[in-house]
Amino acid sequence: MSTKHNRIIEYIKQLEVGTRISVRKIAQQLGVSEGTAYRAIKEAENQEYVKTFPRAGTLRIEKVEKRDIERLTYAEVVSIVDGTVLGGKKGLDKTLARFVIGAMTIDAMKKYLSSGSLLIVGNREEAHRLALENDCAVLITGGFMCSQEIRALADEKGLPVITSTYDTFTIATMINRAISEQMIKKEILLVEDIMVHNPDCLHIDDSIDKWQALFYKTGHSRFPVVNSQDNVVGIITSKDIVHSNEKSIQHLMTPNPVTVGPKTTIAYAAHIMIWEGIELLPVIENKKLVGIVTNQDVIKALQYMRSQPQVGETLEDVVLSGFESTKAEDCMVFNGKVSPVLLNQIGTASWGAMAMLLSTMASVAIRKHKQTDIILDSFTIYYVKPVQLDDQLTVYAKVIEEGRNSNKVEITCSHSKEIVAKALLSARSMRR
Repeated sequence: MSTKHNRIIEYIKQLEVGTRISVRKIAQQLGVSEGTAYRAIKEAENQEYVKTFPRAGTLRIEKVEKRDIERLTYAEVVSIVDGTVLGGKKGLDKTLARFVIGAMTIDAMKKYLSSGSLLIVGNREEAHRLALENDCAVLITGGFMCSQEIRALADEKGLPVITSTYDTFTIATMINRAISEQMIKKEILLVEDIMVHNPDCLHIDDSIDKWQALFYKTGHSRFPVVNSQDNVVGIITSKDIVHSNEKSIQHLMTPNPVTVGPKTTIAYAAHIMIWEGIELLPVIENKKLVGIVTNQDVIKALQYMRSQPQVGETLEDVVLSGFESTKAEDCMVFNGKVSPVLLNQIGTASWGAMAMLLSTMASVAIRKHKQTDIILDSFTIYYVKPVQLDDQLTVYAKVIEEGRNSNKVEITCSHSKEIVAKALLSARSMRR
């Protein structure tokens, strides 16, 4: 038997997106107490079926995918600029791809307006209409209002029209700052942050015709294969199908593929994909397919992480902090002194710190040489001699072998013209 709590949640799920949610109204319509209605609404909020927006109230929303981790919703923009929503409240949970400053003629503005954008403009009704007709939200600066016609169009399109008392420059600055602060909240990316939810897949009993249909529909050639319980049992690619007379997916797929979970870190997924030469990873939860990630998704995420201004110093950054680098004709040259962070308890540079120093410098040399990210393959230290605090070190990191995916770097460290350490690093490139 369905409880009152579950009945309320099911009722909320059936409401149209954008519907205002009221404790008193739900209590009256479903014949329950306001306390029961309040608890059910909070549970629906936890399940992301409703959300409370400043100055707009609690609204029924669609679940927002976590893929666009650096984007803001229009509701968040309202809060950031201390704005008021004039129309299009149903679209408050949508995310904005970019914002456009409307300091131009209408004809020039047309080139910059695209779906998912936010036009920041003053009291120019023609610009408001143009933006909405091009599926863009509108943020009116200077505290100006808009006409009833614009409000009606915003409601029809499901795109917010917002007004704020701030000027255009201040609003642009506030939104940029908010995007940076939003990125601060996510220091470690997980697979669930970038994966494609509910991906296209093939069933084990499908024929090649189904693969061809998906190929023409999506433009992709790699798909996970699942059984009747939605458990991942294989991967099939165009390479499996070429020159084969077999018509059954089951006999052509690669069985028992490598998989990851939603909580797997992006760095670990990248290591697996590079090491195993995999271009697509199924994401499973309780053995069932819930998503996929591609090598391009992972590389973009790693680049995003590296560009975040909030990412603090890593151990590698600390180790390299006392060294300056220059690019010579055939190698990278690092010069610096042995700092206290490199020392062990007896006052000489520790073996582990020296290993990290040399391997990090080799990684920097590859990235500078090939303009690509890498995954460590092997690292061999031939010898390390003792060095002490404030000893001046010169390290040469030279790429001695490079291929399409693999690279080798020779690292030589000297003090007072005497070689004190020598190592060799092998790494694999991450193709962009």
